[in-house]
Amino acid sequence: MPFLRYSTPIGFLEITEDAGCLTRISFSPIGIDSLEGISDSSRNRAVSESFGTQTALLEETRLQLDAYFSGRLERFSLPLDPRGTAFQRRVWDALLDIPYGSTETYSGIARAVGNPRAARAVGLANNRNPLPIVIPCHRVIGKNGTLIGYAGGLALKRYLIDLESGRKP
Repeated sequence: MPFLRYSTPIGFLEITEDAGCLTRISFSPIGIDSLEGISDSSRNRAVSESFGTQTALLEETRLQLDAYFSGRLERFSLPLDPRGTAFQRRVWDALLDIPYGSTETYSGIARAVGNPRAARAVGLANNRNPLPIVIPCHRVIGKNGTLIGYAGGLALKRYLIDLESGRKP
């Protein structure tokens, strides 16, 4: 399967496609604390470093992610094929409806997918989201407004929420 691995302000992302659709984004954050000392020119230089297979879809994904991280893109327009159960796919579809800069609760997503008692199952589906950032599971928070769980860690979740809210991450 074609893939691209490149450096972003949050660390390396590895993007995989199959049959003309994105299937996975994996990340290994460099540590949000280490971002504070990095100059904007260093971040821009880091974003240009990449390797892997060059396809039109992977290049478009990289361009859209770069625009997202620079605050110029609020909604991705990419063909997606996240692989999971029917319930997981309903949850991931509901996540796409959370507006940029907004958050929703796990119980709110459970209601949106027609199963109001499934907040924990929504959390598990979020944890298995194969396309983080593009399918914005970072926008889901606890019902009391706290940050709860994120595969990349809570510091990364806070970073993404701050980026979208216009606060300097």
